[in-house]
Amino acid sequence: MRIRLICIGKPHAREIKSMMEDFESRIKNYVNFEIECFSVKVKRGKQIDILLKEMELILRYNKPSTVLMLLDEKGQSMTSKAFAIFLQDLFNRGVKEINFVIGGAYGFHDELYKMAHYKVALSKMTFTHQMCRLIFVEQLYRGLSILKGEKYHHD
Repeated sequence: MRIRLICIGKPHAREIKSMMEDFESRIKNYVNFEIECFSVKVKRGKQIDILLKEMELILRYNKPSTVLMLLDEKGQSMTSKAFAIFLQDLFNRGVKEINFVIGGAYGFHDELYKMAHYKVALSKMTFTHQMCRLIFVEQLYRGLSILKGEKYHHD
């Protein structure tokens, strides 16, 4: 199983980057995991041009068999345990690759919304993109540790 987190924009805060690296190394004990971050530069950045370019870059990581999951405030909310069950269901169905995507400042292109297999909300609250990355990697680690019956998560 390969899980990839695709992020628009580069991480800046040293402390957040350090915490993300810690969770990234923990996650790699369970699955093949990588984080891909990139920035989009468009002359006279019209929003639609930026969204289109971001979509093109995101789709470079997608194969026909890849599950595309957008992390989006309008997505489905779940508890940590429900997220773990959701992951287990994907594993049970034989999914080999999942791409989770955190979009840029303008969200996602309408076509990417249509292509996505799932949309998941991290919260109804708004966070910085850097905080979203950290929250996601922690929740991914938590979900995987729940599936292994480890003591990280307490009900």
